[in-house]
Amino acid sequence: MTGYISIRKFYTIFIILFTSFSFSVFSQESLEIKSPDDRLKLEVNLTTSGQAFYNISLDEEIFLENSPLGMRTSIGDFSKDLKFVSSDQSVISETYEMDRAKVSKVEYNANQLISTFTNQTNDTLKVIFRLSNRDVAFSYKVIGGKNQTKIRIQEETTGFNLPDYATTYITPQALPMTGWEQTKPSYEEEYSLNGDMSKPSLNGVGYTFPALFKLAKNGWVLISETGVHGQYVGSRLGEGTSDGLYKLEFPQEGENNGIGETFPSMALPAQTPWRTITIGATLKPIVESTVAFDVVKPLYEASEDYKMGRATWSWIVWQDNSINYEDQVKYIDLASELGFEYVLIDNWWDNNIGYDRMEELVKYAESKNVDVLLWYNSNGYWNNAPQTPQDKMNRAYARKKEMQWMQDIGVKGIKVDFFGGDKQITMQLYEDILSDANDYGLGVTFHGCTLPRGWQRMFPNFVTSEAVLASENLVFRQEALDKHALNATILPFTRNAVGSMDFAPVFLNDRLSRDQQNGTIRSTTDVFELATAVLYFSPIQHFGLTPSNLDEQPEFVLDFLRNVPVTWDETIFIDGAPEKEVVIARRKGEKWYVTAVNGERKDKKVTVELPMLAGKKVQMIFDKEDGSAASKEVKINNKGRVKLEFLSEGGVLFIGN
Repeated sequence: MTGYISIRKFYTIFIILFTSFSFSVFSQESLEIKSPDDRLKLEVNLTTSGQAFYNISLDEEIFLENSPLGMRTSIGDFSKDLKFVSSDQSVISETYEMDRAKVSKVEYNANQLISTFTNQTNDTLKVIFRLSNRDVAFSYKVIGGKNQTKIRIQEETTGFNLPDYATTYITPQALPMTGWEQTKPSYEEEYSLNGDMSKPSLNGVGYTFPALFKLAKNGWVLISETGVHGQYVGSRLGEGTSDGLYKLEFPQEGENNGIGETFPSMALPAQTPWRTITIGATLKPIVESTVAFDVVKPLYEASEDYKMGRATWSWIVWQDNSINYEDQVKYIDLASELGFEYVLIDNWWDNNIGYDRMEELVKYAESKNVDVLLWYNSNGYWNNAPQTPQDKMNRAYARKKEMQWMQDIGVKGIKVDFFGGDKQITMQLYEDILSDANDYGLGVTFHGCTLPRGWQRMFPNFVTSEAVLASENLVFRQEALDKHALNATILPFTRNAVGSMDFAPVFLNDRLSRDQQNGTIRSTTDVFELATAVLYFSPIQHFGLTPSNLDEQPEFVLDFLRNVPVTWDETIFIDGAPEKEVVIARRKGEKWYVTAVNGERKDKKVTVELPMLAGKKVQMIFDKEDGSAASKEVKINNKGRVKLEFLSEGGVLFIGN
């Protein structure tokens, strides 16, 4: 620790103790704060040149080494020459409820440390840290001097310094204005698999959130951010260094066709989004974390009680040619037969069906007790995606006129696509769409979009986002379908761990096409596909089903689809690891759904413990040798121990009270 000066040189030495809060000035070099259970520890250090650093350990094992803090701004430099002023500490205890999440009730308990520094011009930087038993979150608050009312944050010097033996499960940042019709970046890149930190990213511009790191046998770290809306940019990780340091980066200049600045501008005092770090000896804290919602607040009240549910969706398998009146009637009938709440009608509906006939279609859906969701292009002029309706969501007056029409005819939600950037101006567009939609009672799903950063709690009508290499690629590319099972063992620990994910699961066609005579060929079993309905969390789940499935599948499969929940009261990680298998238990009311998928191309047996089902008779849905589904009643032993028998790329489901 040579080169560090004692923060306590700036103030009288003291120790404050709380029953459930551990904070002390414990040495000549640093401040320390611990989690309520004393296992997580964070230290804040100040160097002789006035640079602030933090590090994090779990059970005395270092998970993040000294990592930089600070920023450079229009009012001054907060990355060096800092002086320590004071620290404040408190206990955070909050209980809140969520109606569109993997849990319905959260008891958030954390210890908070606010360290206050000044720069050379006597402007103030507060670094706010919160430690729960599984998460660290931190945010900056800047307070300007006399007559200063605004700030541009030109750069954050925030970093995350992983031990040099860590390996990665992360996705590369896409270059701007690339991909199909120049619609990237849209968080749709492939994950590294136990990758080397020293290897450059695919495009040389770093990585998107969330980022998962494996620390050999010591455990796991998931890094992300939350609380981003129209007052900030969406950030990413820069290129990693050979010793494991990843710096925070702002958007690229070319995103969204070059529209808008790459840095945030705010009124003073200004507070940044929260950077979140979830840490565990196992993957259990990663799967069960609620930190993305713990540190944010709702931004406005819901205009109505938004209904979540399941949706049929013709486009995913039948594609563009299905966006016509007659085929949409078939998918409305499919939704009705399965008891689904919604049908999603995708791009080109304004041309192929038209506004007048859409009113008729909505009335027909209502007669079948099915509500309608409509697709929109986000575009003004930031990419070449031609699909319509276009120029309806990017301008306030056009957006409100369109939303009024939807409200008048009974449409219940929208899916808005093709955003392609993380600049503040784009984040403001997300916020504006959500806020306006709430005025007209519309739920909102985003596609071709950014990561939802705490939005399930912040925006009461936000439903879900894509921001993942989703199921459309299973239809487009055989390679993606060949990796379908493997990726199912990655997403629960990465993208879906931090927010709702509109992957659009459950494909029961052998070939992903309308006639099943051509198209990509599925190698996953039917039970694997059913299991993804529980494995992947999204409060409106858009299924990859087709009308023929009603005749092709046994009644117990259809009953599962009729009854599977989309929101949950409790989520528990049971077992698994990336590239291997995943077992997760979710509860709705008194009923448990245990979902298990095999990501490997080999049959195998795995023993797990399911204490929530111990001693109970439950339904087990399992693979037959031909890859179809079978069902039987089984009794779980009193210890809750179960041996799962997986086919290659197969699955198992247990359902019981």
